[in-house]
Amino acid sequence: MSATNPARTEPVPQKITTFLWFDKNAEEAVNFYISVFKNSRVVGVSHYGESGGPKGTVMTIEFELDGQRFTALNGGPTFKFTEAISLVVHCETQEEIDYFWEKLSEGGQQVECGWLKDKFGLSWQIVPNFLMELLLGDSERSERVMKAVMQMKKLDIAQLKEAAEGN
Repeated sequence: MSATNPARTEPVPQKITTFLWFDKNAEEAVNFYISVFKNSRVVGVSHYGESGGPKGTVMTIEFELDGQRFTALNGGPTFKFTEAISLVVHCETQEEIDYFWEKLSEGGQQVECGWLKDKFGLSWQIVPNFLMELLLGDSERSERVMKAVMQMKKLDIAQLKEAAEGN
């Protein structure tokens, strides 16, 4: 990311954008996230002027992760991330789950049920695309799948399918 990157000139492509509050490491976080997700980029950077933060330092960074728009703010230490909100990464394959699980949990914390916290404290859920289908509808299947999920940290597609089938 270039510190000379001008303010965003493109229209916002989505109605709702996730806004992420960091202490003073938004630039480091954004660089990390765009290194993990393909088709990702910085869209624009703004800097503090005379008020709000140290003059000339990065205030906000608008960025995209695989086409999804986000804004990162260097807002100071007032607020911290909690598990009350998480970002879900929908995966097609076990290889994809493994990739995102390892990359995003590096330096962070592997929690349970497909959840992790990255090194910046942001919570993520790394899940197979079909998980919600398995949890909806048939209550017995849903119960089996949920029991399997509760026993895992990183989700295992083969084990989830086995649970869904009653094995």
